[in-house]
Amino acid sequence: MPYTQADLDEVALSKAEYDQIVALIGREPTAVELGMFGSLWSEHCGYKNSKPLLRLFPTEGEHILVEAGKENAGVIDIGDGYAIVMKIESHNHPSAIEPYEGAATGVGGIVRDIFAMGARPIALLNSLRFGPPKEGRNGYLFSGVVSGISGYGNCLGIPNVGGEVVFSSCYTGNPLVNAMCVGLIKGGKVLSAKASTPGNLLMVVGADTGRDGIHGASGLASRTLENDRELRSAVQVGNPFMEKLLLEACLELAETDWLEALQDLGAAGLTSAAVECVAKGGTGLDIDVLKVPRRAIGMTAYDVMLSESQERMLAIVKPEHETEVRALFEKYDLTCAVIGTVIEEQVARIREGEAIVAEGPVQALTKPPEYRRQGVEAPEVIAMRNFDFSGIPDAPPAGNSWSNTLLALLGSPNVASKRPVFRQYDHQVLTNTVVSPGADAAVLRIKGTTKAIALATDGNARMVYLDPQVGGAMVIAEGTRNVVCTGARPVAVTDCLNFGNPERPSVYYQLEHAILGMAEACRTLRTPVISGNVSLYNESGDQAIYPTPVVGVLGILEDVATHCTPGFKAEGDAVYLLGDDLSQTAVANLAGSEYLSHFHNLVAGQPKLDLALEERLQALCLDLIQRGIVKSAHDCADGGLAVALAESCMHGSLGLDASSLPVNGRADALLFGETASRIVVSIAPERSLGFESAVRTANVPYAKLGHVAGDRLVVGRLVNLEVSRALYAWENGLA
Repeated sequence: MPYTQADLDEVALSKAEYDQIVALIGREPTAVELGMFGSLWSEHCGYKNSKPLLRLFPTEGEHILVEAGKENAGVIDIGDGYAIVMKIESHNHPSAIEPYEGAATGVGGIVRDIFAMGARPIALLNSLRFGPPKEGRNGYLFSGVVSGISGYGNCLGIPNVGGEVVFSSCYTGNPLVNAMCVGLIKGGKVLSAKASTPGNLLMVVGADTGRDGIHGASGLASRTLENDRELRSAVQVGNPFMEKLLLEACLELAETDWLEALQDLGAAGLTSAAVECVAKGGTGLDIDVLKVPRRAIGMTAYDVMLSESQERMLAIVKPEHETEVRALFEKYDLTCAVIGTVIEEQVARIREGEAIVAEGPVQALTKPPEYRRQGVEAPEVIAMRNFDFSGIPDAPPAGNSWSNTLLALLGSPNVASKRPVFRQYDHQVLTNTVVSPGADAAVLRIKGTTKAIALATDGNARMVYLDPQVGGAMVIAEGTRNVVCTGARPVAVTDCLNFGNPERPSVYYQLEHAILGMAEACRTLRTPVISGNVSLYNESGDQAIYPTPVVGVLGILEDVATHCTPGFKAEGDAVYLLGDDLSQTAVANLAGSEYLSHFHNLVAGQPKLDLALEERLQALCLDLIQRGIVKSAHDCADGGLAVALAESCMHGSLGLDASSLPVNGRADALLFGETASRIVVSIAPERSLGFESAVRTANVPYAKLGHVAGDRLVVGRLVNLEVSRALYAWENGLA
């Protein structure tokens, strides 16, 4: 073998995989071929550990226009001649090394996936995880990531309308930066990334190619972070102003018939973009790397093919329209160059002038081995799931009152208002935003129609850690529930699966069972998975992150005027809890709760979810909102019932009198338990009888909590708190 184990490690290939490559091509690969195989067979590009499991997801539905996984993003028909394109992706490891550029280029990459399909990006969302913000580099990573997201997105003029930020020690050294983009297509014309016509031209456009990002897909995103490796060269550098020009040029080009296909140069750069386009089209390619515009002296063919320089697109151009395409790009001051052609022979032929430096079968390059492993649950997780809670006193921690306990929880990083984050984002640009960040989900109007869409990102890693299958289902349930609380009908999911090293049986068990739970919930709630991303090897040192599947959920409102928000609306309105009659508040309800984690430093218990109840609850709440009966709706999740009630008070600048609420069991479980499938709603008092009748008919448990009143939050004899004090703690906790 002409390569050492160190050479194979550089491109994240095992010796067995190398031997398989030799067998496929009938000889030892050249250096360029090895790099191309390494990138395309990497976990990041090839999904070799996750693809067998991803097939478990439901991917069909009445609104889906493009088969999941076949193009850059999923496409949903929302009616009236409009379609939504959406996808979420990770940029975790780059952000751990260079947080600003890692996060910025994560935004840039997901935006290119959207406009590559001819869709105008109309919204950004994110899902972020960090270690405790006051420890070590975590604050630096947190600040840098948020600045990178805002710096890039604001320059593009795309509103950042929602997201989540979670802190836990398991993310120290390995933050999660998941970026979601949503685009709008009018008229139904979706661009493909399929190059199926020999003779068409391969044209690269945008930034010149440099050495940044080489081995980003294989060496950085497809193995664990190691303290002794210098990885900054694998982090890309972004230019949002170049991306804005590229966006507008490509959208104008999408209106013509000059293209066959358009593809982003993202992970693995030109290798992935070109080879995957011809693989989809059943063709091959011939590229001369000397024709690729570059910004560094002395770049090799290897460098050019594997560079992940940002702000570049590959256009598959019909030869008779080359002149027009060039003129369009030149109008936007964008450099473009024809670097090769689509050929009939199904090979990827890479030249450096006359010399052939790589020639590999397209199907071999794009079909890496798949691994279906045997997962084994870690004994320590089983122990925590079966934890004996009897030693936890049913009393306010540290001798405090329950009111002060609620204040402390409202000011904790995971519960506190994320305004210090999202105030750095421009969420009103394009003037479509109806419900801004900070609610259960964002709502955006579709101009020219009465329609709107609702968007949310969600994940609860503690629950997934304790029981991957139940926790995975809970992620889908909570994401769709958040969308329902706005009055929108959930129709589709995009996911980002963040896990540790899948070669470890305990991690593979988490991945497999989380997907099983998510898939079951998607089928029950009729929300197919239309796109997504897998990010594995999220470990630093010998510590894996919590299993952290994150979802982005899309909902449709037929009439934007019927949208709902979480804040209480008027004095005297009756307040109810849907999904739980509060007849039993046992200690088991504290499983996986923020209360246990924050006050007792404990992640323990058995999460529970009744999907049949969740389905009935969501259908009921949606119906009541659309009929104008429910005036406010708020998901009851992190922090439990007490936090949900406080947030509804704070959003509405009104108090709540729930002084008659009985305590049937433990006070801590009543206030802070995170039982699933619960929504706090308010209605006009005169509609109470009809409301309660509808709830009983839907077979959904409920409890009347009290009524909107004054400026205090009163819950039984446990909590009596000025809303202004709660608001101060909540708004300043993260600041």
